[in-house]
Amino acid sequence: MDEILVGKRVLVVDDTSVARLLTDDILTAVGIDVFEAENGAQALQHAQEQKIDAFLLDIKLPDMNGIELCRTLRGMDPYRNAPIIFVTALDQREVLQWAIEAGADDFIQKPLHAMVLRRRLANLLQKAASIRQAELLSQSLGRYVSPRTEQMARAYATTGKLPPPTRQEVCVLFTDARGFTELSQDLEPEAAFEILNGHLGAQVELVYQHGGYIDKYSGDGVMGVFDGEEMARDACRCALAILQRTRELADIQGAKSIRLGLGINKGQVTIGNLGSGEHLDYTVIGRTVNLAARLCGIASQSVVVSKSVRDAAGTIPGIGFASERAVAIRGFRDPITVYDLQRG
Repeated sequence: MDEILVGKRVLVVDDTSVARLLTDDILTAVGIDVFEAENGAQALQHAQEQKIDAFLLDIKLPDMNGIELCRTLRGMDPYRNAPIIFVTALDQREVLQWAIEAGADDFIQKPLHAMVLRRRLANLLQKAASIRQAELLSQSLGRYVSPRTEQMARAYATTGKLPPPTRQEVCVLFTDARGFTELSQDLEPEAAFEILNGHLGAQVELVYQHGGYIDKYSGDGVMGVFDGEEMARDACRCALAILQRTRELADIQGAKSIRLGLGINKGQVTIGNLGSGEHLDYTVIGRTVNLAARLCGIASQSVVVSKSVRDAAGTIPGIGFASERAVAIRGFRDPITVYDLQRG
C-alpha cells in the first residue's frame, strides 16, 4: 500500500511550525515530497504553482479557516478529486461535519499516529487514482464510439439490461473515398494512412458540427446519422460542407488527393444491438441505410440524394436539387428517384 505514496506531492497547511515539522517527518520517511504553508494564502499559491496530489489541512488558520480553504480548493478543477484530510485537535462534531460538507475526505485527530496517517492517505490516493482512471476511460470511450453507443453502454452498466430495438425516422449519410486503393499503391503505408485520416477527421468534425453523429466508419468513408426536425436540411448542409472540404484538401494535396462520393437517404430504421454477448455493435440498420449506401456508390465527386430527402428538406437557401432521374439500384425492385445536391 505504501508504494502509492512514493513521489506524491502533499501540501501540509498548519500555522504551527512544530506540527508541520512532525507531519513532514512522517511523510518524507515513506518517500513523499512535502510542501508547507502556514496560512490559506500560501496554500493557494502552492496549489496554483505546483501539482499537489493531496492536502493536509488544519481548521484554525490565521487568514481563513481550513473549511473555507477546503471549499476553495474543491472549486479548482485540478483538485476536484484530490484527497483532502483535516488534521486537527478540535473535537467538535459540528465543525467536523462542516468540514466534510465543504468537500473534505477525512479527518484525523491530533496528536498524529504515523501509521494511521499513512494508511488513510494511501487509501484516499488509491481512490483518487481510480476516479481518474474512470474519467480517462470515459473520455476514451467518447473518442472511440458514437454518443448514442456511449449512452446505451452507460445505461446497460446501470441497469444490466440491453434496451430493445427501436424504430426511428432518420437521415443516413454515407461517404466513400474514390481511388484511395490505387493511391495507396503509390505511397508508403504511413503516408496513405495520414491522407485518409485527414479526410475522415474532417468528415467526422463536420458531421458533429451539423448535428449528426457517426454510427461507424465504412470502408474508406463514414456513416453519419441525423435526427430531429431539421434532419434532412442538416444532412444536406453537412454533405456539401464535406464535399467542399474535400476539394480544399485536393488543392493542397494535388495528385495525392482523394475524390469523394456521398449519398443521403431518409426513412425508418431500426436502432439496436447487433452481435453476441461477447461483442455487440449498437447500430442503425434497414432499407433506409442500404439505399443511402447504394446512392453513395453511384455518386461521383458529388452528393446523390433520394426523393424522400428532397421532399423533407424543402427549400434550403443556397442549396438546390438538380438532375431528377430514376435509377435502377441493386437490391431494389423498382427504380429510385434521385437528385444531385448542389449549391445554387
